[in-house]
Amino acid sequence: MSVSYEIVDRIFDTLISAHTPVKPLFSDCLFAEGPAYFAAGRYLLWSDIPNDRILRLDETDGSISIFRQNCGFPNGNTVDREGRLVTCEHSGRRVSRTEHDGTVQTLVDRYDGKRFNSPNDAVVKSDGTIWFTDPTYGISDDMSGQKAESEIGQCNVYRFDPSTGSLAVVITDMVMPNGLAFSPDERILYVVDSGRTEGDEFPAHLRAFSLRDDNSLAGGDPVADCGKGIYDGLRIDTMGRIWISAGDGVHCYEPGGALLGKILLPEIAGNLCFGGPRRNLLYICATSTLYLARVKVNGDRTV
Repeated sequence: MSVSYEIVDRIFDTLISAHTPVKPLFSDCLFAEGPAYFAAGRYLLWSDIPNDRILRLDETDGSISIFRQNCGFPNGNTVDREGRLVTCEHSGRRVSRTEHDGTVQTLVDRYDGKRFNSPNDAVVKSDGTIWFTDPTYGISDDMSGQKAESEIGQCNVYRFDPSTGSLAVVITDMVMPNGLAFSPDERILYVVDSGRTEGDEFPAHLRAFSLRDDNSLAGGDPVADCGKGIYDGLRIDTMGRIWISAGDGVHCYEPGGALLGKILLPEIAGNLCFGGPRRNLLYICATSTLYLARVKVNGDRTV
């Protein structure tokens, strides 16, 4: 599998290690998604949605194993502020949390008494609130979940507070809300709308929302449009640059939306995250394969 780089701005050449090959680590997934890095244990978890499993990479010896099987067709994973796994489940139609003792509990699975569509991706803010997207990808067929009708009737972005149990709708005007991430100062929430999967007339862009002190949002203008396929998952580095998956690999943008360059992959990229002791290892989930790119930046510690 060939991997190359596209330098759009000379800055990108200082961010990547062009002479260090992007390495495929595992290539037996049906659709790899949702990587999450656990710094204390130096391991990575990621989802293989159609195979209904979460896989585990031990960073210390490179070994790969099955972390969990038959687990709700998991998609997005993240780590909360106490080091616990938070998972968006398609067939479970819930956001779950894995406790330190290994037990799994439902955090939230309904809004106004109606089941979610299929929670897709999540991020945890420094105040402990969990922000997640809820498109219909996991109920549209039986390959990535369980086919069902939407009970809510639309696709929203939510904020959930585990300490109080409160759930709020924060964005309602997206076709298919997908990946999301906060800027390092948590003043901006970036959210992907991958609505183009539903037709060419719908968006495939990244929007930026200003975050107020009361956790309400303002703005939401697009900052970048995907020229190849759709955007999916994203992460932010310590300088606020955006690293986002797309149909041809990973695109890197300045916070204002200027494209700096691309990591070009032979497969559609679904999601990514930074790992390693210095958070300068970029793990990329791309269809069948988990890739590793060594970069010259550090991922932001918000997850």
